[in-house]
Amino acid sequence: MPDETLKSQKLKTTKRREAILEILRASTKPMTTEEIYMQVLQEVHMSISTAYRTLATLSDKQILIKELGQDGKTYFRINDHRHRHFLRCVCCGETILLDGCPIEKLEKDWAEKTGYQITGHSLEVSGICPKCAAKGGKKSHAK
Repeated sequence: MPDETLKSQKLKTTKRREAILEILRASTKPMTTEEIYMQVLQEVHMSISTAYRTLATLSDKQILIKELGQDGKTYFRINDHRHRHFLRCVCCGETILLDGCPIEKLEKDWAEKTGYQITGHSLEVSGICPKCAAKGGKKSHAK
């Protein structure tokens, strides 16, 4: 059965697109192209350049949200139209979902003070997770 998300954006349903969407739907955190690619390879053959092109297409069609992390990496997640913020460990790359949004009240205040119609924001919080802190909190290459 064709993926309705792809169909609604007038995109051809392919095994590669379906595999990427399945991986991101199952993920509890945003993922890099490389992380997605390594998981897709377990399902279907795909080159890394095809992964980049497919993710770009799905982002352009607003099926995926593409965000630049503080670590300089690009992360993707399903665009489920829910507002989310994440906390990412600068040592190991562990990422957890934060509850609520501390910026919404500020947005209202700023809109009233400036006259701007604020249409959105991006917030990434970074720190050192408990496991890395116990090891001395030395920064390594994030996953």
